[in-house]
Amino acid sequence: MIQATSTVSQVRDSKQEPATFHGSVELKNNWELSEIKAIYNQPMNDLLFKAQTVHRETFEPNQVQTSTLMSIKTGACPEDCAYCPQSGHYNTGLSKEQLVALDKVVKSATSAKNAGATRFCMGAAWRSPRGKDFPVVLEMVKEVKKLGLETCMTLGMLSGEQAHQLKDAGLDYYNHNLDTSEEYYDQIITTRTFGDRLKTLAHVRDAGMKVCAGGILGMGETLNDRFGLMQALANLPEHPQSVPINQLIAVKGTPLEDAAAIDSLDFVRMIAVARIIMPKSYVRLSAGRENMSDEMQAMCFFAGANSIFYGDKLLTTDNPDADRDNKLFARLGITAEGAEPNQSATMEKTAIANPVTDDPSRKLYYNAAAS
Repeated sequence: MIQATSTVSQVRDSKQEPATFHGSVELKNNWELSEIKAIYNQPMNDLLFKAQTVHRETFEPNQVQTSTLMSIKTGACPEDCAYCPQSGHYNTGLSKEQLVALDKVVKSATSAKNAGATRFCMGAAWRSPRGKDFPVVLEMVKEVKKLGLETCMTLGMLSGEQAHQLKDAGLDYYNHNLDTSEEYYDQIITTRTFGDRLKTLAHVRDAGMKVCAGGILGMGETLNDRFGLMQALANLPEHPQSVPINQLIAVKGTPLEDAAAIDSLDFVRMIAVARIIMPKSYVRLSAGRENMSDEMQAMCFFAGANSIFYGDKLLTTDNPDADRDNKLFARLGITAEGAEPNQSATMEKTAIANPVTDDPSRKLYYNAAAS
């Protein structure tokens, strides 16, 4: 009997580096819904092969960018987004908090950098930034930037002047998700319009910042709505530099608390579509990873996802802890973008020393000692 005794690193070191593709990819901003539908409806193997081929033409295939997200102002948001536990319209048991102190943000950003994150994202539950708080927000950007991290914020709608002030402070990315298709938008949010979102994204682009814009899957939308979301993102004047794809976290107390979960393979297909039609964008596995199996996440990475939120909290909802992510990265031979070589080695050593079968949080875990 042949025994499989090689470690992850021994197996990988015994092989040549994977081939990469260097052809040119097509960038277009006039996608038809029928084209996106045709891409999505390919046999799964064909779809994944195409997505992985495109991915290798534009990115290192075994690197994933890692960001950490911090809530700098929590709860009591005046918007009525049906998915959001921070909306003041719903009783989700979330306490209202004021804007956090600058030193706390710097401390959290420092911890994130030490843990391996390369981008620090700050989110505030506002319709738009308030005048008295905005100078503090600008200082947060400047201080986090001094740490050598990329900076990102999501503060709601921006005016053109606010966008330029954030850019001048050193902000790299601004997140403003489209959430869903324009046709389904008023079923999810009534306190603002789809056009309002587009206007803020225009201000961000005009100021010279990078755009982070994506959406949420599993809110009761149709397949055509998902195609419409992808079309709206890909047909912006410039593809978003970062495209977060969220799997709905159905929070008790919100109108979507009983929403049916999206099928895992449908989600993987949408990741592949995003990679193909926005080939140079980072495609992020965002909210909902806590409920994804390692196998589902691995398929998403193969389909072209190359960014995650790193850390055990996403604003107010759970996220896989860093140890689980490190183990998964090591098992898949993935390294964090920008990580030092010793960080990757530590991740791999941890994964080998603590095999996944010893993790009782996994659905397939079986504790024989308890039988």
